[in-house]
Amino acid sequence: MRIIRADVLGFCGGVRRAVTAAEKALSENKDGTVYSLGPLIHNPVALNELALRGLHVLAPSAIGTVTRRDTVLIRAHGVSPAVAGALREQTDAVIDATCPLVTQSQKRAADFAAKGYTIVFAGDKNHGEVVGVQGCAEAAARANGLPCDFRLIRSADDAATLFADGAPAHAVLLSQTTFSIPAWDAICAALAKEIPSLEICNTICPATHERQDALVRLCAQVDGVIVIGGRNSSNTNRLLATAQKHCARAALIETADEIPDSFYGLRTVGITAGASTPDSVIAAVESRLKVR
Repeated sequence: MRIIRADVLGFCGGVRRAVTAAEKALSENKDGTVYSLGPLIHNPVALNELALRGLHVLAPSAIGTVTRRDTVLIRAHGVSPAVAGALREQTDAVIDATCPLVTQSQKRAADFAAKGYTIVFAGDKNHGEVVGVQGCAEAAARANGLPCDFRLIRSADDAATLFADGAPAHAVLLSQTTFSIPAWDAICAALAKEIPSLEICNTICPATHERQDALVRLCAQVDGVIVIGGRNSSNTNRLLATAQKHCARAALIETADEIPDSFYGLRTVGITAGASTPDSVIAAVESRLKVR
């Protein structure tokens, strides 16, 4: 069997930054508990490894239980200003591990909301990043005595009904950093017809583009593709969708134990991985394929 890795796969810069911050906090905090507010990243293997080292996941409803001795990491997806403020009332040891690109999206949304713009956001409902960006927009609008019109869109089909009550005078389109690139392109085209004055800010992470492009190139060289990553990870699931579109056989797994038996009979297998997938898991999958 020949195994080919995608040119770009695994940890992105934002995820690696968050994991490094967690490891540092765990090594430095000797008196209190180290928490991440919600899952630090979307990968169960990485989270389990951090949990074994002492990282606890803190539910937003339990912020009031944090003590001054504790350290809390704001996860890579970010949080709203209200949640960040509540954390800082409990402890001075709050580490902001928000991905810098997510922080940039939060700032853009806040800036437009402060000017009275309608914010149209391409993203997944209830995703941590989306909730945090919306919270930033609402806080900025409120600070300027304005209402906040934040509308979530998932596909180009939503565009036709998004402004049934009339198009706004000023609107901007932003997106989740891991949003589907083809879906984004379709939404841009559809909304531009509905709102001629629409401002468009492409906030999709470059790493998303790079992984998708590398996967398409990989699919042309292999008989099957294994996508490694968390099943609750948006970018991993979008990699799977791309693999299924461009390759005859594709599977999503979280660990080497989940490799489908059918892949061991293929001549050439491609490997890609989501942005929250540790290097160790990728290596384990590759090793398992080689020994079988």
